Formats: sequence, C-alpha cells, structure tokens
Amino acid sequence: MMQTELTSTELTSSELESSELETDVATGNGSTDGARDGAQGAQDGTQDVGGARLTVLAGPTAVGKGTVAADIRERFPEIWISVSATTRKARPNEVHGVHYLFVSDEEFDRMIADDELLEWAVVHKAARYGTPRQPVLDKLAEGRPALLEIDLQGARQVRETMPEAHFVFLAPPSWDELVRRLVGRGTETAEERERRLETATLELASEKEFDVTIVNASVREAADQLVKLIRSPNISGKS
Repeated sequence: MMQTELTSTELTSSELESSELETDVATGNGSTDGARDGAQGAQDGTQDVGGARLTVLAGPTAVGKGTVAADIRERFPEIWISVSATTRKARPNEVHGVHYLFVSDEEFDRMIADDELLEWAVVHKAARYGTPRQPVLDKLAEGRPALLEIDLQGARQVRETMPEAHFVFLAPPSWDELVRRLVGRGTETAEERERRLETATLELASEKEFDVTIVNASVREAADQLVKLIRSPNISGKS
C-alpha cells in the first residue's frame, strides 16, 4: 500500500498548552503491555455504510490526536467525531460526552456483552477504551463524514470490519518532540511516562500500515490537512 506523508509547520506555544487535551489511548504492538486482553470488539465481516466516508486517525501516545480532533470539532462541526467510552477517571477539564463517555467497569462489560462496541482495548493493563458502534453507523448512513480518533489496536480492529475506511497516521515531528509533549502534559507519573514511551516506539513502527501520514508540528495545520483529506474524493496514496 502506498503512503503519503503530509507535514505541517512549527507548533505554537498555545497549541502546546492545548495538548493537555490529548486523549489517553495508547497501546502496545506485539507485547503484553497494552494488549487486547482477549478483546473481541470487532464483528466478523464488513459493515455496509453505502457511500459515506469513515476516516480513522491513530498515532503514538502524546502526539496530539485529541488536540487535533478538538480543533476540528470546534472549527468544522459538519464533521462528526466519535466519542469513545472509557473506564478511566476523567482528567481535569475533561467533559463527559465531549472528550469521553466515562463509564463504570460494569457498564463497559454490558456494552461488550451486547456487542455495542465497534472496537475496544485494554490500555496499559488498566482502563478500557472503546468506540460505540451504532452512532458511527448512524452518521455514515446519513452520509455525514465521520472521524474516529482511536489507538493503534482499535484502528486494526476497524480495518478488519470496515476496510473501506481511510486510515491516517498522526506522527510527531521528532522523537525528542514527542518526549517533550508527553512530559509537558504533566498528567502521568514518571513510571507511567516511561511505559508510554516504550509503547510509543512500537506505535511509531506501525506507520506503514496507514494510508497517509500527517506530521503534527502545528495543530491548526494538521487539522486543516486532515479535513482536506476527509473532504476529498480519495485520500492521496490510497490504492
């Protein structure tokens, strides 16, 4: 599969501050840390959504996926962005139903049992995250462009059931910048940061699995590039 890389410009200080909104959805690749823990979130077969477009955005922890999605939500309300369910506690300034659907372990168990999740993951052997299935299918049935901002393993599950979706990898300008952003968030302990950085090395290696790469050096420009791809008839580089 061909892959196109799109690079944005320098990140501003205000955009770096907004990176605290970056969502906590990192998981491993080929290791027990962040593994599925038996997850069976995706159904067999593909979903029929007609001609509507689904775009999946993934990338390493702290790269700014949540911040880019938040910018699109604010400036391009016509693009529907899925809200993931999670069993972790809300961070300061996170709003239920906007950043995440914060649910109990019992409620998450029920969602799995009732096959309500398009994908789900156990992240860092702790909290679980998942994408409610029906809202995605409903928006696509309406013909509305839809965006999933999820982790790597979730993106792989979606590819199994919805291979017609477009998959975009959000990359940092450099490894040093990724480390700086993760440390700058100040939302994890030193041990948690070390674990996330180990996972990030595995996640960066998955870039080749995606159709397009956008380098997030500027939140605004990265968001603009992603919206352009969402609106285009075909993502450049997708066979």
